[in-house]
Amino acid sequence: MDMLNDAARFIQLDPAGICFLFIVGFIGGLVSGFIGSGGAFVLTPGMMSLGVPGTVAVASNMCHKFPKALVGSIKRYKYGQVDIKLGLYLAAFAGIGVQIGIKIQNYVLNLWGPAGSDLYVSVSFVAVLVVVGGIVMRDALASAKSCGAEQTCSLALRLQKIELWPMMTFKKANLRISMWFLLPVGLATGLLAATIAVGGFVGVPGMIYILGASSLVASATELVIAFVMGLAGSVNWAMQGMVDIRLTLIILAGSLLGVQLGAIGTTFVKEHMIKIVMGTIMLIVALSRGFAMPKYLAKLGLMDVSEPTIALLDKVSFGFMVVSLVVGAVIILGSMVRAKRPAAVAATSEA
Repeated sequence: MDMLNDAARFIQLDPAGICFLFIVGFIGGLVSGFIGSGGAFVLTPGMMSLGVPGTVAVASNMCHKFPKALVGSIKRYKYGQVDIKLGLYLAAFAGIGVQIGIKIQNYVLNLWGPAGSDLYVSVSFVAVLVVVGGIVMRDALASAKSCGAEQTCSLALRLQKIELWPMMTFKKANLRISMWFLLPVGLATGLLAATIAVGGFVGVPGMIYILGASSLVASATELVIAFVMGLAGSVNWAMQGMVDIRLTLIILAGSLLGVQLGAIGTTFVKEHMIKIVMGTIMLIVALSRGFAMPKYLAKLGLMDVSEPTIALLDKVSFGFMVVSLVVGAVIILGSMVRAKRPAAVAATSEA
């Protein structure tokens, strides 16, 4: 019986599924290298669209994260964008959050089973993506109207003026702030990373809007946090037998290509483009997960939905997932091409 239960956690993979996961991994890596987030808000729902249970999708996603984050952070460190000290402090607090998040996931899984776990992941996705994605998009559009000039958030400026021991200085991020304001940002990042494998789009906005770091430094420093969290969380999930190493290796292969291209892209575009990409993908993926929720509610007996309706909603959810992948790639690659064109023209003129 235990063997049957273990087998039920893992899906059968065909060539089409492998290609889909590789492409999803590439786009996730592209997004991760560009905005600093693990790209998990694409990868986890992408795996779930193929029928992977939510817990296995989260665990496998986290397992592929740390080697990809290591490659991305080294790349962006060479560009002078990473504040290692800030990243390590936040990663230490995030480690505590990861352990709390795993306990919550296990509690939900034991209480309501796989359907309850899938619903929990989807509800968390929609709630966080809509709220944070909406804030990030509104700020990005405001920055775009002011010709891309990025201003430090007023909340962050007020928090930086509070002299609460111990005060900490981060040279690369160019900020001085109390350690006690780092704590909630790190905890929230780790908690969400372990719960839905998405810590980055809480960690990056937290560094921007609470601590006062620039988009460029926040997105680069997040890769350091992702590496530390991913390593610790993967060991924990693996010991519980939740990691599907096949999924991990396939999306890692695509991610390693994408993350380097995304990191290079940050050197060509204005900083508000990072927020635009982040907000756009978050809101589209929120729609995708929203259409998937009735299926899990029906499995739990909380909603009466016919099989044809569930099948239709699954297709709509999958369609929005594909749209988010395409839109994310087009915005990142398009902005890179537009930003690089004037530089090429200037170089030609000088020659």
